[in-house]
Amino acid sequence: MTRKQSGNGVKEIVSRRMDVATARVLLLAGIAGGVAACGGAQGEPPEEVADRGDGYRRVVNVEVQRVETTNFTSTIPLTGVALAMRDVMVSAEEAGVVRRVLRDKGSPVRAGNAILRLDDTILRAQVRTATAKAEYDDEVWERRRKLYEEDGIGSEVAYHEARATAEQSRGNLEALQARLDRTTIRAPIRGTLNDRLVEVGTMVSPGTVVARVVQADTIRIMSGVPERYALHVAVGADASVSFDVLPGEVFAGSMTYVGAVVDLDARTFPVELTLPNPGGRIKPGMVADVSVTQGEMAAAIVVPRQALVSMEDGQVVFVAEEAGGETVAVARRVEVAASQGNDVVIGSGLAPGDRLVVVGQQGLTDGDRVRVVAGEGGAS
Repeated sequence: MTRKQSGNGVKEIVSRRMDVATARVLLLAGIAGGVAACGGAQGEPPEEVADRGDGYRRVVNVEVQRVETTNFTSTIPLTGVALAMRDVMVSAEEAGVVRRVLRDKGSPVRAGNAILRLDDTILRAQVRTATAKAEYDDEVWERRRKLYEEDGIGSEVAYHEARATAEQSRGNLEALQARLDRTTIRAPIRGTLNDRLVEVGTMVSPGTVVARVVQADTIRIMSGVPERYALHVAVGADASVSFDVLPGEVFAGSMTYVGAVVDLDARTFPVELTLPNPGGRIKPGMVADVSVTQGEMAAAIVVPRQALVSMEDGQVVFVAEEAGGETVAVARRVEVAASQGNDVVIGSGLAPGDRLVVVGQQGLTDGDRVRVVAGEGGAS
């Protein structure tokens, strides 16, 4: 190979490498242009750069929402447990053997209805004896009274002894009669005999639990409220209650009890709500989702939370306004009056009719040119 041929080969190799490098540069430039066209951040409208003749100034595509007023209700979400309005364990008051079962579990009962009856043989005999003695002592007292008060016969001591004996006999009879009555165990409240814990032949003593009566036509919801809401919860507050096992159903209730002491471990204070339960669809023990009404505002300005932009000295929103034949973003400092989930109530800084920037506001600065590409107000 001659020197000339060798030189031509080197030039050919260099030329090929330059072509490859040029292709890479063009490829990278194309990728960069594609990224710029799609927007720098996911979900943000693309930016454009326009030459106004006095320097470069960007134009940001945004979406806006027309500010309107609406009624706003803030709530406190809680989790609670459904309990029967009254749940009573019925105990025996006398010792004895169960002789009769008068109502089985699941039966509706009224206050005073007999549930069980104990063996009362011995007590009946004692009542008969006490009755006879009380009647005899009454007769003796009556004779002594007449002799002493009307005829002046007998001593004052005998007179008082006869009266005391008669009164003692009557008291003893009344006590035995009460014990006899207690051998019939009765429902203390209206409700449902939820359980019967003894059978015929069971020996019971005073205090033995024999049955359970539940009154669930009204339900209590027990829950705990975080201490930060202590000033926003009061007796009488409205609440809505739902249950996972009853999808689509919402029950209205009201706050009937607010605890006065915060639990030191859970940092909550107890509350209780009541709600009607006709038909018994709500069962005691169910887990409840509760929303307690914290406050209501009429004609409130409510905006999505993502429209707010946090600054070092507070929060601002951006409003699209027309100025000098172009649309610009104007920063408005706002005060938040309340919030609920993704909804924020603006206390000051916005007015009905403003075109609030809800997409593309992150990274905006006061006075930036914007193009409204979607939302109330159309494109400009």
